[in-house]
Amino acid sequence: MRHMGVATLFSELYVPALVLPLLILFVVRSLHHNELQRLHKELEHSQNFGRQRERERDLAQEELFRRLYEERELNKEKLQFQAQLAEYEKYAALAQLALGAAHEINNPLLGMLSHLELELKDTHDPERRQEIEQCIAGARRISSTLRGLVDYARPTPPVLSRISLSRLIADTLILIEHQPMLRNKLLCNRVPSDLPHIRADANQLSQVFMNLLLNAAEATPEGGTISISANQLTFVDNIEIRITDTGSGIPPDVLPHIFKPFFTTKRGKGTGLGLSISHAYIRSHNGEIRVDSVVNHGTTVTITLPLHTNANAEESKDESQMVV
Repeated sequence: MRHMGVATLFSELYVPALVLPLLILFVVRSLHHNELQRLHKELEHSQNFGRQRERERDLAQEELFRRLYEERELNKEKLQFQAQLAEYEKYAALAQLALGAAHEINNPLLGMLSHLELELKDTHDPERRQEIEQCIAGARRISSTLRGLVDYARPTPPVLSRISLSRLIADTLILIEHQPMLRNKLLCNRVPSDLPHIRADANQLSQVFMNLLLNAAEATPEGGTISISANQLTFVDNIEIRITDTGSGIPPDVLPHIFKPFFTTKRGKGTGLGLSISHAYIRSHNGEIRVDSVVNHGTTVTITLPLHTNANAEESKDESQMVV
């Protein structure tokens, strides 16, 4: 009995003394674990915050670099535009001088032409008459060239009239056929004379044809061919005009940009406005212009014009007045 009492007393004293430190140790470890978790979360939060700040810093730097690049590009474009503007101002001044010179040449030329025509009436010698007729033909050719240049260079509001494309194209070819760039190159007119008339601005279309033909001449080597043809389409009321050359062609990477203003590959020789103006003129007639080209094989420019256009233009000519 005494032995069992001692054992019971020992268990009652020893077990609580053993459990209490374990309990304290458990509580301390729990608190330590919770503290470690808290510190870990704070560290993770700090790392995320730091990474977010780094991303924001990188984005800010990228935005700064982008704006600096855009500003540099804008300054470059501004300088280029100013240089182009100076060139265009020079061209405008030269155009005014050329128009004035054309008038100054044309006025006395018409006087000489009148004198030659009077002299022709009073001359009966066949050889003398032939010489005078040759002088008259030369003077008329000079006058026609000057008149064409003046009409080409002087900006005028669009005027719709009923015109013959075959006659208009023939007159344009006469105006440019003696240009030096067409020397030793074959210029073919395959436009039929029985095409129906269209309502259009003759001056604008003449500028378009002249610009496209001169571009074709520049791209075509000596011995090459430049041709212009036209036909009425079968199932729609449209006329299709094609200007084809056997020149160097247009590279595929350049072709999508040729109608953009100021775009040129002539390096100081072109303004980059010819094709964009031609494109605008054709679109103002509710027409379309398309360019197909193969490098080293040639280029074909196709223009489609409606027989009856509703372009918003001033119609100052009477229906009975038409270019034939």
